[in-house]
Amino acid sequence: MMTRRWLRIGIVLAVVLPLTLAAQRRFRGSPGNNPNPNVTYDGRFTFVRVRFEPLGGSWDLKWDHDYPRAESHFMKILQEVTGVRPRMDGSNILPFDDPELFKYPVAYVSEPGFWTMSPTELQGVRDYVAKGGFIIFDDFAGEHWYNFEARWREAFPSLKIVPLELGNQIFDSFFHIESLEMTHPMQGVPSQFLGAYEDNDPTKRLVMIANYNNDIGDYMEFSDEGFLPISLTNEAYKLAVNYVIYAMTH
Repeated sequence: MMTRRWLRIGIVLAVVLPLTLAAQRRFRGSPGNNPNPNVTYDGRFTFVRVRFEPLGGSWDLKWDHDYPRAESHFMKILQEVTGVRPRMDGSNILPFDDPELFKYPVAYVSEPGFWTMSPTELQGVRDYVAKGGFIIFDDFAGEHWYNFEARWREAFPSLKIVPLELGNQIFDSFFHIESLEMTHPMQGVPSQFLGAYEDNDPTKRLVMIANYNNDIGDYMEFSDEGFLPISLTNEAYKLAVNYVIYAMTH
């Protein structure tokens, strides 16, 4: 049973940690305003982050949360533990309506609670999935669900979002994930994992996964700073590795 001392520590961390991370983010500014140059396609796996106009607009671009440290750290892990030889010298930032995106099997969308699409981006995300692309939605919680769900239904009216259970192939595609009990690193709410299948057929491939009430990008970004629990950071990396391996084999 949790003692009062540890309970007090937990409450303090729940309040202070989000403020600390938010302050760091504000101090660093929005890195998407001055991104590193995209790397040229050469056949190797390359981390691709999707750019979009954030709902409401602000100094915070949303889609660039955890950039570029999350992808940089993740590529090191992916190279270290798998046979994948990813680009280590950079990553890409592309909108859904850039044909260049079709060269890459996995697209990462941060903060889909603020996701918007132009008409060409709407067609682009449909084409990307139709051509075999896999999308990871991450870093959203609470009421952010409503915008994500609305944008998904706008893009794919017939593709249902369904809960993913622990026995799903995606949780066993490289690491054997033993538990989905995670919490959002800043809000502490229980995570949920959802997806959508091609033709709504569970025997076919998942076309996307949504880490609702979770933020594996945050776990990966701060994995070298000791802000977040090592155990949950390890689970975030396992999930990210599994997502890539699943996408490249389905």
